[in-house]
Amino acid sequence: MSRSSTPPSDRHCAPRPPHTPDRPEPSRAPEPSRAPETPDAPDSRPEPDGPKAQGGQDARTAITVFVALGANLVIALAKAVGGVFAGSPALLSEAAHSVADSLNEVFLLASLKRSKREPDEQHPFGYGKERYFWALLAAVGIFVMGGCFSFFQGAEALSAGTSEDHSGYLVGLGVLVLALIAEGSSLVRALFQVRGHAREAGRGMAAELRRGDDPTLRTVLAEDSTACLGVVFALLGMWLHMVTGEVAYEATASFMIGALLVYVAYRLARESRGQLIGEAIDPVQRRELRRFLEGQPEIDTVTGLLTMRLGNDSTLVAARVDLFPGLDSEEVEEILVRVKTAMAEIWPHADQIFLDVTDASARDRAKAREDRQALDETVAAVEREDLGA
Repeated sequence: MSRSSTPPSDRHCAPRPPHTPDRPEPSRAPEPSRAPETPDAPDSRPEPDGPKAQGGQDARTAITVFVALGANLVIALAKAVGGVFAGSPALLSEAAHSVADSLNEVFLLASLKRSKREPDEQHPFGYGKERYFWALLAAVGIFVMGGCFSFFQGAEALSAGTSEDHSGYLVGLGVLVLALIAEGSSLVRALFQVRGHAREAGRGMAAELRRGDDPTLRTVLAEDSTACLGVVFALLGMWLHMVTGEVAYEATASFMIGALLVYVAYRLARESRGQLIGEAIDPVQRRELRRFLEGQPEIDTVTGLLTMRLGNDSTLVAARVDLFPGLDSEEVEEILVRVKTAMAEIWPHADQIFLDVTDASARDRAKAREDRQALDETVAAVEREDLGA
């Protein structure tokens, strides 16, 4: 069975379901040459220009990663020198954090390049999931290089104690203030890009952070956010150590930095794991796909609909449909080609579409009704969550 070859585009584009006439009588074959009309929906938004839109987003993401990489390399060196000079475990923990972030950003840049490779014989669906793999490696790097080293520094500070040279600590505090400014600038850049993605998707910032599809941008945002919070922990720990002379405050700051990094690594790894295994697309879009198929005059029942994200700009859609009787094999093929072409035009990211014609039993029809009701409930829950955000 053929599949559509329409080039992929941004998954956030708003579909515009076409108007379809009333279903014909089963005995009358539909006109296969009639293309579905596509009037503008009241809430429709401008669609991006196919591959150019995704390429532009990738370029902006690459700039965001480069900004974060440059900031982290400079900050890592400053923190390491300041940490050795001051003998500060909290500052050394932050240096390890910045080194981990720098290595992770190299991983993320590799993912942007490798995920755009063309499909080949061994990978017929392309390399879009490369982003999820490299994001998983970045999460492991945060856990090992950042979290574990921070716990080690905190334990060592409690057992060995540190220098009370306040002049060194003043240098360390100055380094941390500069690091906070640099990390904050990188965070602002990432937040601006997230806001742009949210505006294109027609949802709020909080919803975009929960449901955004770009693991590279999500990882950079998580790194920058934890970096800023980690610097705040280190500043408080060093300042309290200077005021009280108790090294336990800095050790506690190191433990807090380590716990923060471990938590962030766990969340990023969990999301990457789900995407590598294979996740369905957004439930709102799944419902739109199902409604589009059910609205076709030749389709009686959609007995099954499966979707899977193959990358940021690639989606697999597989559906089992039961057609009205009275159609010969040539008409069935023409109908399937027309329906798949219309789907690819409305949802450009759905570049792998497979329709399987099957005879629906009473059990299949009941299961289809249950699936449709469950999907409606899921979408309603998502919409309530978005409104609450």
